[in-house]
Amino acid sequence: MMTIQQTIDDSLKKYDVFINFHGEDTRKNFTSHLQAALSKEVITYLDIDELEKGNEISSGLIKAIEESYVSIVIFSEDYASSKWCLNELVKILECKKDQGQIVMPIFYKVNPSRVRLQIGSFGLGFVKHEHCLKYNKVNLHKWQDALKEAAELAGWHSENYLTEYNLIKVIVKDVLKIVNKLLVEIENKYEETGSSQKSA
Repeated sequence: MMTIQQTIDDSLKKYDVFINFHGEDTRKNFTSHLQAALSKEVITYLDIDELEKGNEISSGLIKAIEESYVSIVIFSEDYASSKWCLNELVKILECKKDQGQIVMPIFYKVNPSRVRLQIGSFGLGFVKHEHCLKYNKVNLHKWQDALKEAAELAGWHSENYLTEYNLIKVIVKDVLKIVNKLLVEIENKYEETGSSQKSA
């Protein structure tokens, strides 16, 4: 029988939010402003290393994704050119499927249809990847499927807001609501487990 402590350990995570983004596009503006605003309310993970070391994401980043309740994916103009971003996205969607992680996209100055259909800059990114990965089509198909799936998820489109300030304000409000709901569910799960063990 699972103990109360095991129930808590299985439910609690290190981070509330993991942010997936393309550094060259948004690190010094939108992403940094969003991270600063989120960090006032929730525990947020943002990769502080600006250098993408190889194509594979590090074990530390994999752990950070797994240890987050929510992942925010910031789709920007050159997002699809980064193998690093795409590998993170694949891992994020694996956690969505296996752990029930909440995944929410931000379409930052890009149309969701471009992400879903991989056209425009998203198509150009894959032209480059197709050349580099001509002997490894498996990764290519994983990335394409991940973009299609993520683009269908509910999120935020920057063009629907007058200013970035308004966009960030809405994102923080929505994320805080989701995280608080998850924590209440964990607390209820803990209380139910405790009650059932006492009565057993």
